[in-house]
Amino acid sequence: MVNLKVRKIGNSLGVVLPREVLNRLHLGNGDKVFLTETPDGSYRVTPYDPEFEKQMKIAEEGMGHYRNTLRTLAQ
Repeated sequence: MVNLKVRKIGNSLGVVLPREVLNRLHLGNGDKVFLTETPDGSYRVTPYDPEFEKQMKIAEEGMGHYRNTLRTLAQ
């Protein structure tokens, strides 16, 4: 567990992630992180974009359905 402190940053409040956390999440300046609520009511900070995952699942289903057509187009 990492203990974070809420700080004033400009006109907002924020937290600063320690270098170890940034390295583990493979994050750098300007990268996006997502705060998601878990089923138990807690929160999770992750570089994983749940909306992108949904879109990729739909794309994979479409690619599977049109596999032969896509293979022909790729030649």
